[in-house]
Amino acid sequence: MEALECIRERRSVRRFSDAPVTREEIKHIVDTARFAPTWKDSQTVRYMAVLDPALKGRIAAEGLMGFERNAQIVAGASALILLITLDGVSGYDKDGVPSTSKGSHWQSFDAGLAAEAFCLAAHEAGLGTVIMGVFDNDDVCRLAALPEGQSVSALIALGRPAETPAARPRKSVEELLIWR
Repeated sequence: MEALECIRERRSVRRFSDAPVTREEIKHIVDTARFAPTWKDSQTVRYMAVLDPALKGRIAAEGLMGFERNAQIVAGASALILLITLDGVSGYDKDGVPSTSKGSHWQSFDAGLAAEAFCLAAHEAGLGTVIMGVFDNDDVCRLAALPEGQSVSALIALGRPAETPAARPRKSVEELLIWR
């Protein structure tokens, strides 16, 4: 699949078939996503693949702030990917001083780049994803037993698509592009 085709055709998938995603498929996706750029090549993004139905269920029940739609998506996905970032690295010098006025903003920026790379690699592999942001970081970190100094930047449901969502209308280039 060509890069432009992948970018234009990838959609958020919220319904998945019962067919499992293999560990090898997840490794292949992460092997591709690891090339996403990061602040000063800090490579602070990590991926936790939650395959255990009991843990997925606990995250859905206790970590999604009561948002039932996301709980349903998590329950139907083969895997729940926790996109983890190391705190206090992106945007900071080695002594902990912010490198720019944006400070910790770069942690989220790096996570966004990694999430997009992960989703595009999954799409290229014939798998579906949806990035979810409605969750309680502290609860999900506790449930996933993450060490201190790490945060969950996003949850990504991963599975074999049971739907092919249509593209939503996009704004025109004229609406998006500013010339000076």
